[in-house]
Amino acid sequence: MNIKNAKFFCCAVLIAVSISIKSFAQKAVPHSYYLDTTGNDNNTGTKTSPFKTIQKISSIHLNPSDAINFKAGQTFNGELKIAEGIKGNKLHPISIRSYGNGRAIINADSISAISLFKTAYISVSNLILKGAGRKTGNHKPGLDVAYSDHISINNVDISGFQKAGLSVYISSFVIAKNINAHDNGYAGISLLGTYGHKNVSDVKLINCRAENNPGDPTELDNHSGNGIVAGFCKNILIDGCTANNNGWDMPRIGNGPVGIWAYEADNVIIQHCLAYENKTHAHADDGGGFDFDGGVTNSIIQYCVSYGNQGAGYCLFQYAGAGPWHHNIVRYNIGENDGTVSPAQAGIYVWNSSYDPKQFYDCDFYSNIIYNSKRAALSFANPNANQDFHYHDNIFVAADNLIIGRDSLNLSEYTGNDWWSIKSGFNIDGTKELKAWATKTGKEMKDGKITGLNIFPKFKSPGMAHITSASQIPAFIKSHYELADPKLRAKLKLLQLPSN
Repeated sequence: MNIKNAKFFCCAVLIAVSISIKSFAQKAVPHSYYLDTTGNDNNTGTKTSPFKTIQKISSIHLNPSDAINFKAGQTFNGELKIAEGIKGNKLHPISIRSYGNGRAIINADSISAISLFKTAYISVSNLILKGAGRKTGNHKPGLDVAYSDHISINNVDISGFQKAGLSVYISSFVIAKNINAHDNGYAGISLLGTYGHKNVSDVKLINCRAENNPGDPTELDNHSGNGIVAGFCKNILIDGCTANNNGWDMPRIGNGPVGIWAYEADNVIIQHCLAYENKTHAHADDGGGFDFDGGVTNSIIQYCVSYGNQGAGYCLFQYAGAGPWHHNIVRYNIGENDGTVSPAQAGIYVWNSSYDPKQFYDCDFYSNIIYNSKRAALSFANPNANQDFHYHDNIFVAADNLIIGRDSLNLSEYTGNDWWSIKSGFNIDGTKELKAWATKTGKEMKDGKITGLNIFPKFKSPGMAHITSASQIPAFIKSHYELADPKLRAKLKLLQLPSN
């Protein structure tokens, strides 16, 4: 190498090293912007020289590791828009949060409080988002996540929005923890893709609460007032969440809201959740606790508790035009006194308006306790055509008649269940003995022997549930549903319920 080339090579190396060091420094040092209502938008945005308004921070281009910090205890008016193309990365997400003691409030009035549109690796935490009210001026969701991925949300309180408190639309890899979505319209939390596409995916809702979301006054053609609803989705986990007192002001007379449910969805797991005292329009349907609705596949509801819902605690529904419903499991759950207002009139409700059993098949319903001192345990709507539905090793308790309606194709299988009528000991359609019913119908029979039981379950204070949080489920089961009879204890694994 001659001297000229050597000098050129050394200069190139030095320039490359300089650029690399500069680039590394830019990536490694986060830029934190601070907002304080006593600040000024002409300031530099530092903690000692903060900005004042959301409008100022919305105009700044954010880079990986940047942070927006709202002063706790203060109220900031307007909408924080994180625009298309703003992205953090896996190691350096962009943060939106409060600083100081407590949480800051974003008062959105008629619009959304925070909008994330075509963004990635954004973290939102420790904030209170408020709208003007579902009937008093607001017309948007509270925290609106659209066409985004790798979004993290934690400890956010959302209320006063006409649509969903938290709306996730055509997005993926979203985790929301400790969200309290209350006093909104359409839903507390909504996960929604587009028709024919399960393009909301890989979402986790952990320890969230959806409470008192009564209904969207502008939604006259479909349900509203849901707690947590997931549609056109796949790979969804809803864990340790609570939904209560939703749906009581839905304007529609027709299909209604549910506490926690999914439709047109694949691989949904709802577990360790509580749904209680959810409601519907006085002349509408649904209003249940949990629901696998039209087009749900390969999904599980487990270790949940429902009580006092106007609709059934556990809804198994298929509607005309939905994709096939199949390979779903409902296990290790408890339901108390659900279905007293809606057409369900029972703890479990089976309905299929497609009239086609090939559209509604393969459900494994086992090791559940359905206790209903006011109505039936199991209800079949008309229509309800289904096949390969297996109910086994459950405990069914009803006020009197245990099953109402007719399984239209008579294809449901029952094995090893315990049946108990509070009034009659046993009663299904007027048949007052398990043996007589099994012999007549072929249900609860295997190899010529009766598999079912007719044993009084020795529950402690059944029908008296009063828990208000999913975190109370293990203690509730232990105090109310320990079983003295060894035959019943062997059927249920509720006492080995895993922790959240």
